[in-house]
Amino acid sequence: MASRVNTSFTLIPNQKCKQRTNHQPSYFCNTPDLDPQLLSTLGNFKVLPLEIFHIILRYLSVKDIGMLSMVSKTVSQHIINYISTSSGSRRLLIQNFHNLDLSGTKEETRLLDHYRALGLLFKRCTLLLPTKDRLKYIHKILSEVSCFKFSGCSAPLQCVGLPCYGMFLQTLTAGWDELECHRVYNYLCELTNLSRKMQTVVCNKPGSSRKLELRIRLFCRNVLLDHWTQRSDSAFWLTRILKPWPMVNQARLLYIIFGPTAPQDGQVIWQEMVEGPTDESSLKGLANAIKLLYDTSTKEWTADDVISLVDELSVVPREWLLENNARLLILSGNNICFTFMASKAVNGRAIELARLIVFLALVCEKELYCMDWTVRMMQKVCKVFSTAAERKSFLQSVANAFACVTMEMLQPIMSGERDDDDRGFLNLFHLLHAQANFHKEVLYLTMNASSS
Repeated sequence: MASRVNTSFTLIPNQKCKQRTNHQPSYFCNTPDLDPQLLSTLGNFKVLPLEIFHIILRYLSVKDIGMLSMVSKTVSQHIINYISTSSGSRRLLIQNFHNLDLSGTKEETRLLDHYRALGLLFKRCTLLLPTKDRLKYIHKILSEVSCFKFSGCSAPLQCVGLPCYGMFLQTLTAGWDELECHRVYNYLCELTNLSRKMQTVVCNKPGSSRKLELRIRLFCRNVLLDHWTQRSDSAFWLTRILKPWPMVNQARLLYIIFGPTAPQDGQVIWQEMVEGPTDESSLKGLANAIKLLYDTSTKEWTADDVISLVDELSVVPREWLLENNARLLILSGNNICFTFMASKAVNGRAIELARLIVFLALVCEKELYCMDWTVRMMQKVCKVFSTAAERKSFLQSVANAFACVTMEMLQPIMSGERDDDDRGFLNLFHLLHAQANFHKEVLYLTMNASSS
C-alpha cells in the first residue's frame, strides 16, 4: 500500500511546509508535537495531509486498520485520533442492532465479526496504556452506543447490541492476566451499578423485579459469559459474578442467569421447578453452569462448594419436585451426581437419598436412559456407608421409597383427581415401568456377581 501512496503523490514538491492558515489542511509533517524522529516512523504517510490519511482509513477494513496500528506508535496515535472523530466513530461503531432475525443470520454474524475485529483494533491501539486508562478511553468511545449500556435498549430481546459488546470485550481482554480482568469486571460494575442491581433482585421476592432480572440475565450472559471458547475463562467470569455473595444468593443469581425463561418475553419462570416435572431444555443451562464450576478445578470452588450450591439451588424459590432435582443431577454428570449423593449418605440422610434413587430411575425410564446407570450409581453410593448394617438399611429404604412414591402417585388417581392430559396417570405408568426395569438390572447385577 505504501508504494501506491508514494506513486500517487510524486508531484508534491519536496520542500519545507509553509506556515498553514486556518483554511489549509493539516499535514503530518507540520504537527508541532512530533519531532523528526517520530515523523520518520510515519514512512510515506508523512507527506499526506491528515484528511487524506483519514480518507485512506475509510477504505481499509477494521482488521487492516488494526494491522496498520502496529506499524509504529505514531501511526497508532493517529488511528486513535481518527477513531475519536465523528466520521471515524460513525464508520466503526455500526449500530444496526435491531430488526434482525436473531437466529444466527449472516447479518448477525457479520456484526459480531465486525466487533471482534474492532476489539482487536482497540487492543492494539491501547497496548501501551495502563489498564485503567485503556478502559476509560474505550468507555469514552463506546458510550455513544446506547445499546451497549445496561438499560440502554428499549427492546433488548430483539437487539444484538449486548452480544456485540460482549464480543468486543472478549477480544479486547483475551490473554490478559487475572488481575487485569478483575479490574475490568470491577470497572463494569461501577459503570452499570451491577452489584446494587444484583442486591435488589436477590433480596426481593423472586419475580417482583422481573424486568431487572431480565436485564441482569442478558448483561451477564451476552457481555460476560457466552463468548468465551475456553471453559476456564467462562468459569473465571462466572466466579466474579457469584463469589461476592452468600451461598443462598449465589443460587438465586444462578437461577436468574441460567434458569428457564418464558419464550414470549424472556422473563425468568420461577415456578417451573415447583409446579410440575420439567424438561431437559429448562435445566440444561443450570447443569452446564454447575459443571463449569466443578470441572475447571478453579481454586475458588471446592467440590463441597459446588455441592452446597446445588443443594441450595434445589429450594429456589421453594423446594423443587424431586424429579426435577434428579434430572438436574443427571444432566450435571456422573461426578457431581455421585458427590451429591455421597454427601447425603455421609450426613445421615439415607431416606432422602433413597427417594432420590427412585426419581433417578423414573427420569431414566422417561428419557430412555440406560437403567443400568442408576443401579450402578446406587451400588457405588452403597460403598460410602461404613458398615454392612447401614448398607442393608439403605437398600431397604430404597425398596420402601418405591412403594411410598407409587402410593403417592396412585392416591389422587383413586380419589378421582384426574388431570386434563392424564399427566398423573402417565407418571404412574412410567414409575411402574421404572421399578420393574430397576429391579431387573439389580437381578442381572446379582446373578453376574454370583456366577463370577
